[in-house]
Amino acid sequence: MTADKQMTGAFGEEYVAEFLKRHGYEIVKRNYRVKGGEIDIIAKKGDMLAFVEVKTRRLGALTSGEQAITASKKKFLIRTAKRFLSQQGEGLSGRFDVAAIVMDKDNKRVADLKYYVSAFDASE
Repeated sequence: MTADKQMTGAFGEEYVAEFLKRHGYEIVKRNYRVKGGEIDIIAKKGDMLAFVEVKTRRLGALTSGEQAITASKKKFLIRTAKRFLSQQGEGLSGRFDVAAIVMDKDNKRVADLKYYVSAFDASE
């Protein structure tokens, strides 16, 4: 991954973290990594954890953020979330949210954010 793509991704994740805070969530963890998976943001509201996958794309990208959530990506996210819950999530429920961000043509601001609550579940 190029440094430019990493910066774009980090910008998108920061934007979504701030969005979640404005909507009453507490950010529990960012970039939670285990062997075989990573979750961009883990946020808590009440007794619910939201495992949030952030996909940031440039305007006119060939693949949308939503299209990037493949079956294998879901599998890695589910496995990683189960690991987190077994270690730190006692008494909490979890769901999988997706944030799809499109940057403006200059790649300096967010042109669009689509936030999908319970975008998929662990049974898929």
